[in-house]
Amino acid sequence: MKKSRSSISKATSYQEMGEYWDRKDLDEIWDQTEPAEFSVSLQSEANYYPIDSALSEKIRALAKRHGVSPQTLLNLWVQERLREEKT
Repeated sequence: MKKSRSSISKATSYQEMGEYWDRKDLDEIWDQTEPAEFSVSLQSEANYYPIDSALSEKIRALAKRHGVSPQTLLNLWVQERLREEKT
């Protein structure tokens, strides 16, 4: 944390800030708050599965030829295969 103080708690450390909020409820100091703007980036969760290195190289080469990332190519293939399995 910077040497400056937190705007509401006047804390100079994360520990002091935590102690302040352990004692306070937001409704007690709501009038001291200011609107905040922020963006949220929701990304899908990544799961990793081992794949043979020789197979991985073939996937990379094919993905490059098609102008997509290996991850995109694999995701498309898996989606296609899962659709086939449903029928």
